[in-house]
Amino acid sequence: MSISKNQLKLIQSLTQKKYRLKHQLFLAEGVKVVNELLQSSFEIFQLFATNDFSCEDFQDKRTLISEADLKKISQLKTPNEVVGLFKIPTQKPIKSSGVTVVLDAINDPGNLGTIIRLCDWFGVTQLICSEDTVDCYNPKVVQASMGSLPRIAIHYTTLITFLQQSNLPIFMADMDGENVYKTKLPEEAILIMGNEANGVSYEIKQLANQIISIPRFGEIQQTESLNVATATAILLSEFKRGN
Repeated sequence: MSISKNQLKLIQSLTQKKYRLKHQLFLAEGVKVVNELLQSSFEIFQLFATNDFSCEDFQDKRTLISEADLKKISQLKTPNEVVGLFKIPTQKPIKSSGVTVVLDAINDPGNLGTIIRLCDWFGVTQLICSEDTVDCYNPKVVQASMGSLPRIAIHYTTLITFLQQSNLPIFMADMDGENVYKTKLPEEAILIMGNEANGVSYEIKQLANQIISIPRFGEIQQTESLNVATATAILLSEFKRGN
């Protein structure tokens, strides 16, 4: 069976945020990512798969397609057996417990996807994003998150309002902060990570209770900064290690 023109148009439109919002659907690709989503609470809308992809529980949602058609709809350099359309879930209420990661204007889809994965790894169940952070249902974010997306409650909101209303201590990552390895970190807190090029915005900085940094140990010390996802991994490890 081949893909219809309407199906092709829908799939291609979901690479753009405005159409994801309009249809309340997003794209996922590849066996691992699609299988993780199928086993989650996310609701499948349609699967487009070659004969190589096995999905006994979702036969009614599967459209068999050729390798040629898979290449037409894939966003990957090397298409991998299946493309899934999933329904965007209803947003859950924001919680005020544990460690919450806050992202201020993260632009790179790969960074956001990796941070979602890191939250899953370190048991952080909630991620708060500024409204100008890249969309978590961007296909590149979904791919980079490697199936962790359903396990993290992701909220897009006005950060200033959220931070002003929170009762948790607010930690911010910055090059000029206190050495994180010498800082006592609480079990419940907010950790703010900033934009790849500019860091945390001035207005958000004013709301931080404590600024922390990851010290450089290299002898030459010419590296300007760490990638935001790498820095998030180190800081979350320290929050969890201290408890």
